Amino acid sequence: MRNKGNKALILLIILLLVAVFVILLITERGGEKVITVGNPAPDVRLVDADGNAINLSDLKGSVIFVHFWATWCESCTDEMPSIQQLSNIFSDNSEFRLITVIYRDSSSNVMSYMDENHYSFPVYFNPDNTAARKFGITGVPESFVIDRNGILREKIIGPSDWDSTGMLTTFRNLLNERA
Repeated sequence: MRNKGNKALILLIILLLVAVFVILLITERGGEKVITVGNPAPDVRLVDADGNAINLSDLKGSVIFVHFWATWCESCTDEMPSIQQLSNIFSDNSEFRLITVIYRDSSSNVMSYMDENHYSFPVYFNPDNTAARKFGITGVPESFVIDRNGILREKIIGPSDWDSTGMLTTFRNLLNERA
C-alpha cells in the first residue's frame, strides 16, 4: 500500500512540474516576454520588398496596425480584401501606419500574390522571425493595434473584418487621441 502512495505522490509532483514548465513556456519565449495589451509594443526591424528597413519605434506618434499573415493561410487570404480597404480608407492619413508582416513565406510567393490580386498595402519581411517571437505569434493571422505612445491596445488572434464599422471606429478613436 505504501508503495502505491509514493508512486501517486511522485506522479503528482511530476504533473505539477510539467504544469509550471508549460506556464513558463506560454508566458516567456526565448527569453523574451510575450507582449500583453496595455504594455509597450516591442521594437522590431522589418524590411520591405525593395530592401528598405523600418523600425516600429520610428513610427511612434502614429497609430500602427501590425498584421502577421502568409499566402499559404486560407483565413489570411480571405481577409486581404478588408485589409486593402482599410489601407485605402486611411491612405491619406500620415498618422496611421498599416504594417503587414509575412510569416514563414517566401518573398516570391508574396509578391506574386500581391500582384495577382492587385493589392497595394505595405508588405514587410522579417526572415529570422524575431518580430514573430517578440510579438508572441502562435500562428497566423494575428494582429496588433498600437497607439501613438507605442502601447499595445488590441491583440486579435484569427481573421477579422478590418474595414468593419467597429474596427474603423477603433482606429479613428485612437487617431483622435493625442500622444
